[in-house]
Amino acid sequence: MRRMALFVVASCIAAWRPGPRGGAVGVGVGVGVAGRISMREKGGKPPRDLGAAVVYLEGAGPAARPMSVDVAISDKEFVPRVVVVPQGSTVRFPNHDPFNHNVFSAGERNRFDLGLYGRGEAKGYALTSTGLVQVFCNIHPRMVAFVQVMATRYFTQPAADGSFALEDVAPGRYTLHVWHERSPQAVQELAVGPAGVSRLEIQLDARGFRWVPHKNKLGKDYPTDAGLERY
Repeated sequence: MRRMALFVVASCIAAWRPGPRGGAVGVGVGVGVAGRISMREKGGKPPRDLGAAVVYLEGAGPAARPMSVDVAISDKEFVPRVVVVPQGSTVRFPNHDPFNHNVFSAGERNRFDLGLYGRGEAKGYALTSTGLVQVFCNIHPRMVAFVQVMATRYFTQPAADGSFALEDVAPGRYTLHVWHERSPQAVQELAVGPAGVSRLEIQLDARGFRWVPHKNKLGKDYPTDAGLERY
């Protein structure tokens, strides 16, 4: 993906609040990395889903313990649509709809196919490789979820207003990544000193986003009426 510029202002900080979601949550003291994300939208509209971004540091860092996370299926949607988990975590997909779903991922890493299952059932998969996992349903082509699998605990998701904080980051050099499904990824080399880094201003750009149909689990197109299912 093409890189976008980040505008970085470093300043001294004494205390940090934990990010709203993520693996780098500390006790509120120490070295931190914090800032805010904004998004340019078509027609100058205000951004609607800044909390669906993922912020993480690439570089040496402590691993987080694997966990189990639920991504519910409700009204032909994955909820939440975006999650971020440590490497080795299991993601479960409980079905709350009164009909069957077939959850799968066809990527090179973490490829899986959970098969058909109905309401009240839940199936999951352990994600052992790092990177982005795109999850689909083999019946409903508009269903999609994104799972970011991380090697270290330096990750989080922003609050609804785009603010984020990573805490207890060891001083050193990192590559800061900000991912969002509707924008090119923002990437910035970042030096974290003993005082940490604050006031990062990161602008994403969703103006060029367009939804692109994906293939089913067999690598074929969905039926032309697949978006008009009765179930």
